[in-house]
Amino acid sequence: MAIEIEDISFRYGRVVALDGVTARLGEGAVGLLGPNGAGKSTLLRILLGFLAPERGQGRVLDYDIRRQQALIRRAVGYMPEGDCFISGMDAVTFASYFGELAGMPRQEAMKRAHEVLFYVGLGEARYRLLDTYSAGMKQRLKLAQALVHDPKILFLDEPTSNLDPTGRKEVLELIRDISTHKSIQVLLSSHILDDIESLCETVVILKQGKVAAEGRMADLRALDYSLYEVRVKGDPAAFRRDLEGLGGRVDEMEDGLIKIYMPEAGDRMDIFRAADRTGVQLRSFVKSRTSLEDLFAGVVGVD
Repeated sequence: MAIEIEDISFRYGRVVALDGVTARLGEGAVGLLGPNGAGKSTLLRILLGFLAPERGQGRVLDYDIRRQQALIRRAVGYMPEGDCFISGMDAVTFASYFGELAGMPRQEAMKRAHEVLFYVGLGEARYRLLDTYSAGMKQRLKLAQALVHDPKILFLDEPTSNLDPTGRKEVLELIRDISTHKSIQVLLSSHILDDIESLCETVVILKQGKVAAEGRMADLRALDYSLYEVRVKGDPAAFRRDLEGLGGRVDEMEDGLIKIYMPEAGDRMDIFRAADRTGVQLRSFVKSRTSLEDLFAGVVGVD
């Protein structure tokens, strides 16, 4: 396994950020999901060795996260969510500088900087000052600096934030190429569920500092609940309360569609019985294939 962590816990003062997180992440692209405050960024910082866990242990590429932080950072490429630029530098100098920070000789770092800038689509702009770059160009440059030292794993924190649809699509295509053709594992932390669903086969979902779900998305979609989409005539509030009493979760959408997450061990007839008890008429009833958004809502329980 490329990343293995066991019982990782961390707190900021009295605020618990991570509480007994255990996970094993293999090759390919892995999505890291969770609402704000779930502990995603804290976990990335611990894996990079920027923070020491209060409890637990872990390894990244077989390096110990407590004792071999410098070796981890040489082997891992990190694209942070926030800007990390140095004013007054041009792009090729900036990317080369990050290569040197990772331990590369200066000449090799400069050669590699040219290569990765062409790869991310900044070859013609590599001598421009960073201060003149657009938001999309800056995101590409952050990806380039994460790649310059030829890492074995990439940690990407919100890589498509602040991008227009075209820029987002182009960055996602780069990440897809990296994870499928460059033999580099990708750990993608994002609040944009569509990004992770389009790139990742496996996902880890955090909730309040704990692992709420982990595994292949194809397996998790069928885990613990079934999703039904219905339309009703009558009082949806009473219908909702009845289903929640049976262990279900009900989300009313703006277009009148009602999504019902029922325990997998339950019976779809429970929905019809609840409709009969509450005087609701079912106008449509479809068992749906769950998307990552449905999985996230069902596991984390957010609207």
